[in-house]
Amino acid sequence: MVTASLRALPGASFGEASSGLEAIERLALAPVDLMILDLNMPDMHGLEVLDFLRRHRAYSRIPVIVLTTRGDEPRRAEALAAGAALYLTKPFAPQSLAAQAEALLKAHPERA
Repeated sequence: MVTASLRALPGASFGEASSGLEAIERLALAPVDLMILDLNMPDMHGLEVLDFLRRHRAYSRIPVIVLTTRGDEPRRAEALAAGAALYLTKPFAPQSLAAQAEALLKAHPERA
């Protein structure tokens, strides 16, 4: 559903990863302009992936949208403090996700 939500973004291409480690491996193979990250993933928590991104110069400026089922305020505050650009909870409105992703891409032209 996330990929389908973003298909309308002009010039956008997509990749998916089924785990945190796979996401990091894919970054090494192909740069990305934006990451949508779940917190609940196998092998590596989403906040660990976010921490990895922020600690590595090559990935530190990638805007990250956390999209998760975890709606509690402490987790939201933790993700934003760790460097997430947005924190959204599921279920989500596909049009809203696409609009917010497009806004982040425009706000970070050095990544696009």
